[in-house]
Amino acid sequence: MSALSWKELFPTKLSFVIFVAYILLFVGQGILVTASQKSDNQYDYNIVTVVLLTEVLKLGLSSVLYCKDNSPQSLVQNVIDNKKILALYFVPALLYCFYNNLSFINLSVFDPTTYYLLLQLRVVVTGILFQVIFSKTLSRKQWLSLVILTFGCMLKQINFTEASHDQKTPSLDIGLNGIFILIQIFCSCLAGVYNEYLLKKQGADVNIFIQNIFMYLDSIVCNVVLLVIRGNLETAFTYSSLSKVFHYKVLLVMFNNAAIGIVTSFFLKTLNSILKTFASALELILTAVLSYLFFSIPIYLNTVLAIGTVMFAVYLYSQNPVSNPSKVRQSEQVALVKAEEV
Repeated sequence: MSALSWKELFPTKLSFVIFVAYILLFVGQGILVTASQKSDNQYDYNIVTVVLLTEVLKLGLSSVLYCKDNSPQSLVQNVIDNKKILALYFVPALLYCFYNNLSFINLSVFDPTTYYLLLQLRVVVTGILFQVIFSKTLSRKQWLSLVILTFGCMLKQINFTEASHDQKTPSLDIGLNGIFILIQIFCSCLAGVYNEYLLKKQGADVNIFIQNIFMYLDSIVCNVVLLVIRGNLETAFTYSSLSKVFHYKVLLVMFNNAAIGIVTSFFLKTLNSILKTFASALELILTAVLSYLFFSIPIYLNTVLAIGTVMFAVYLYSQNPVSNPSKVRQSEQVALVKAEEV
């Protein structure tokens, strides 16, 4: 990385804008979700309904962006011609359905800084999945960075000061909450790696927006099924329920999440996966600072040490990241983004 210039990292002004927007949107999502909670850290609205409507919004945006340069008829024809890929997308769509709903649950337990620190364990899981599925052997530097990253996440749960003992932090024994965060991480990683494996074999030449449309269509179906299973379908769209969903704080969560889906698609189209790791590190710092400013969440020694350790691990990993067996095409880059998204 030392040999790279800013011009090589950001070839155009637009690419730098995308990089900054990507970081701000991801940091903003944790802050906005936390701000939408009640005083007891619970939600006054149906989180599945919010996720469902967000997917509808993403579907609409992707369709509009596709039709900007193509006809609506070609959109329908693309869906019909690639219906097999549409069906295959149900696997990652279901996993992301669990991921998105668990993000609300976990943010009601963990503060945004802790939440994003724990999510960095995705790098560990993704590395292992790459090694298993693509028969890739990780180098010593890669394994070292993953071990340091894991240690950094554990540091956040260790109290170094008396003041932090008064905080209701999950500690190392985080029990059921820890299981939920692990499920969320595995859902994200499995969906992402499956996407890449799927696209290399089936849909490598499918338009980027058509891929997104497939994902969001299947996600809508999965969330509707989840509402049926929970017995909330009838009450999810009543006037009382929707009035809570259309509160300005919840609308901000939905629009911000929809923007994340679109901006993320362009991130690796114009930039690269190494910058993605640095973006994750910068997200940690901004989240800690904004959580302190908006929610008065203290920044203790364990938080500083954890952020520093994770940033070093991310930097080390970026020197020798897991690479694909073959040249990554545009559609495969989208799959890589989705492995680390939301």
